[in-house]
Amino acid sequence: MIFSPKKDVFFEMLSKISANMKESTHFFVDYNIKNASDLKEFAEVMKNYEHKGDSYIHELIVALNKTFITPIEREDILQLAMKMDDVLDGLEQWVARLEMYSVTETDDYMKKFFALIHQASIEISKAIELLASKKLGEMRKHGIEIKDIESRCDELLRSSIKNLFVIQKDPIQLIKIKELYEMLEDIADSCEDVANTLDTIIMRNA
Repeated sequence: MIFSPKKDVFFEMLSKISANMKESTHFFVDYNIKNASDLKEFAEVMKNYEHKGDSYIHELIVALNKTFITPIEREDILQLAMKMDDVLDGLEQWVARLEMYSVTETDDYMKKFFALIHQASIEISKAIELLASKKLGEMRKHGIEIKDIESRCDELLRSSIKNLFVIQKDPIQLIKIKELYEMLEDIADSCEDVANTLDTIIMRNA
């Protein structure tokens, strides 16, 4: 019988964190808001994902404090976990802001942001699985793709705000929607931060 190699406990924890983040973005991109009740449910579910992510981070920190030898630098493990958590925090905060502003309709620009962020989370998850398998060289392509997605989000932010100033005559609504666009681009920036951390890990361990 051939046994598959056992994953290191820290790689398993990182995989759990990335899987929770990816699942949250999948829910985020698929959820259809029709009214205030839907909006409240959306916020509650995203808050649950965020709480689960926080519990995984806590478990990881406890394990790091108890372990003398780690498969890669402990600072890199923690940094990678925290950067993934930033993505999830950004998603939860965006939905909370949506509920606070009572915005029950997402426009095409927002949906494009959602799709790009979801794709970035898939690339992050693939990279984490390769890290767990110690296939560092194969991780690079996913980091490059994440950075490309972030660049596309930069362009999307510019075009969305330009369009907003053309179509939106209510200054209060303009301020609200502009902030929501900018928060989505910040989430894409957090995805790029994950890619940069992966680059550091590849450089130190290749």
